Amino acid sequence: AMLSRRKSLSLVGAVALSAALPVRVAVAAPPTDRRLVVIILRGGLDGLAAVVPYGDPSYSVQRTSLAFEPPGADEGPLDLDGFFGLHPSLETMHALYRQKELIVFHAVATPYRRRSHFDAQDLLENGTATPSGARSGWLNRALSLYGHRETSLGLAIGTTVPLILRGDAAVGAFAPRRLAQAGDDFLSRMSALYQTDALLGPVFAEAVRAQEMNDEILGRSRDGKGKRVRRAESLPAVARDVGKLLRHPGGARIAVLDIGGWDTHANQGVLTGRLARSLKGLDDGVAALKETLSSVWEKTAILVMSEFGRTVRPNGTNGTDHGIAGVAMLAGGGLAGGRLIADWPGLSAERLHEGRDLSPTMDLRAVTKAVAIDHLGLTAREVEARVFPNSGAVARIRDLFPF
Repeated sequence: AMLSRRKSLSLVGAVALSAALPVRVAVAAPPTDRRLVVIILRGGLDGLAAVVPYGDPSYSVQRTSLAFEPPGADEGPLDLDGFFGLHPSLETMHALYRQKELIVFHAVATPYRRRSHFDAQDLLENGTATPSGARSGWLNRALSLYGHRETSLGLAIGTTVPLILRGDAAVGAFAPRRLAQAGDDFLSRMSALYQTDALLGPVFAEAVRAQEMNDEILGRSRDGKGKRVRRAESLPAVARDVGKLLRHPGGARIAVLDIGGWDTHANQGVLTGRLARSLKGLDDGVAALKETLSSVWEKTAILVMSEFGRTVRPNGTNGTDHGIAGVAMLAGGGLAGGRLIADWPGLSAERLHEGRDLSPTMDLRAVTKAVAIDHLGLTAREVEARVFPNSGAVARIRDLFPF
């Protein structure tokens, strides 16, 4: 295990919480009263199943065995606007939409036009137009704009910090998940060892203090052997823990939830099956976040995004393959919600990207720029120059956060 700190810290480090599901969590505490939760769906979410364009005349012809019935039917989606509907598993999302606390973006994509998970995820998180276009993440660069303010050092426990939060705004890493948790006696000995070290002493002491504060916020206890008792066994449980950290006056303000399992090549299902279960878990997680963050909901934004969409037509195993355009969602109490924003390209064969994928008509950076500027309160000039470099042709979507 190793702790590290770069000079001029501008971010309160990160805390990662491990769970039974394929979920990673990293949190950070920049000097703002705004809260942001970024949910990354790794594997490529099928946007045409999550947000169903049932009103498109080519929809049922193209989707065949994966097509939904119209809204109102037993197997229909939850209607949004007479053309699009949400997957029936997204009941909380649908309620948020009706309460004007959800915005859906369709036919959205990063600038990436190939189908590699690795490259697509790298570009999604680095905020540039090319894979490996930056070694840091766009959210880390955004947080660094708050200035070099020394606060506290957090921990990344059980997993590495995702690229989106890596960069000069330093984070710590301690105790991989496969290792037993260190007991109080061990931490006391380490504190004594580093006490006289001018660099590592303050860092280690602050890391222990930060973890103790996080345990207190989350209501965790230690057993007789000094091991932390973990309660996060599902995405909703993880989300509630994250919500407690974000709502606490001295807690985190930014969280990234990294959720795997969205690569639905086979047996994807419609109302039931692998994708439906995953969407239900996502929906329950958002519900848990709203419930836990109710006292600061007006200052909270939840951004849901995936590295790419999936093919329009099912494959031979009743699944979908890697595609291009998909969906993103933005939830929160301070939104001008109840809208679906899309320049819909259509699903007829001649309108598909390379004859197989939903064509992209919106750059995802138009959404993420709006989050950085209009929600986190960062200046447009610095966001354009430092967070999303060489993206001047992509204008942020305005009026998403009017309050």
